[in-house]
Amino acid sequence: MPLETTTVAALDRRLAEEQSTCRLPSIAAGLVRGGELVWSGAVGTVDGRKDGEPATDDTQYRIGSITKTFVGVEVLRLRDEGALDLSDRIDAHLPETSDSEFGHVSVAQLLSHSSGLQAETNGPWWERTEGGDWAALLASRPGLRFRPGARFHYSNTGYAVLGELVGRLRGVPWDEAVRTGLLHPLGMARTSLRPQAPSAPGWAVHPLADLVHVEPEHDAGALAPAGQLWSTVSDLARWAAFLGGRTEGLLSAATLAEMCLPIVVNDNPGQAWTAAHGLGWQVWNLEGRRFGGHGGSMPGFLAGLRVDLETGDGVVVFANATSGMGTITVDLMTLLAEREPLPPTPWTADAEQVGGLELVGDWYWGTTAYSLRLAADGGLVLGEPGLKRGSRFKRTETGWVGLDSYHEGEPLVAHRGPDGHVSHLDLASFRFSRTPYDPTAQIPGDVHPDRWH
Repeated sequence: MPLETTTVAALDRRLAEEQSTCRLPSIAAGLVRGGELVWSGAVGTVDGRKDGEPATDDTQYRIGSITKTFVGVEVLRLRDEGALDLSDRIDAHLPETSDSEFGHVSVAQLLSHSSGLQAETNGPWWERTEGGDWAALLASRPGLRFRPGARFHYSNTGYAVLGELVGRLRGVPWDEAVRTGLLHPLGMARTSLRPQAPSAPGWAVHPLADLVHVEPEHDAGALAPAGQLWSTVSDLARWAAFLGGRTEGLLSAATLAEMCLPIVVNDNPGQAWTAAHGLGWQVWNLEGRRFGGHGGSMPGFLAGLRVDLETGDGVVVFANATSGMGTITVDLMTLLAEREPLPPTPWTADAEQVGGLELVGDWYWGTTAYSLRLAADGGLVLGEPGLKRGSRFKRTETGWVGLDSYHEGEPLVAHRGPDGHVSHLDLASFRFSRTPYDPTAQIPGDVHPDRWH
């Protein structure tokens, strides 16, 4: 459904403000809803001149580290195919790394930037110089800055390693694996390793004058998996739809959700943390709402992709400037959510919930009271998720299993008395009864013979 005219006008104005106040040669953006591009806009000219070539939603920009999300998805596809395990040491697949400092780090640690591997290369500034091949990178002896698993440490070098892993297991260069496995099936024909016209040149804008300076563009070689892909608003909107759940069968919903779990917190002293890294994706917790995506920057370019993981609404933004872009990514999503909120899902009765009806009601864990209710998706909700160990549960063949909070992954089993009615619940060994310390509920440690006294 098209957006309201007033919404489009507000989005267009906000984009124009960003280009003007942040002094960006050009900026292009798009919003995704329901898996479709519902708005796009572009302001400025690709060369920053008044009479230059206007930017459009088909102008290619370098997306920088958003490239890492494609590499991460391809690694998880290999995992789902049985080619690797996330806990595998990297030298199990790249044996030449066994003599390096990082041969023992795991695939999962590389994906989540928790391997401790150095951020950049030992050679010259790789973003501005021609890159060497994998052998040259390995010969430069990249090292560990921290103990693997100890903390978050962003590593472009780590994604060079993952790119080599993808290429080795697929039997083709990493970018070809991404192109045939992801880009082609998703119809992303304008996403490529090197720029394809029409494309924007990269500019640096002087911080104290209205002047520009050309930035270099080259093949980064072994470091290309860390930030070399180019894309357009129309193309990257399809990738945002992918993250929003439109995976077109290329990745299971369960694996996509696994990739978006926050594994390592991006902790900055003196600041409340809101950002973390999952398996290839950045994740944010903003006032209780979860977002996924990634940012990107290279000399001459800035990019952003962010998706509300609950609604699937998403945004993509590009600019051809080395620095300067402000809060446009969040602001565009906020304008969409506030001006055109998604309608609530209509309520309907669900006869399949009858099977769980005998479990609902009041339960007690020791002296703590909980309410157990059926959710709209057929699962159970114990208390308030996140408070006092409240959790959601989904049905399994043997009972129920926790989906979040303290009890995530833990089993919930309903036990019956001689009369066939549910007498108590067993949640990972914790015993829940209909009244506090019900003597008929087989409370571990027994109930005092005087009971309540």
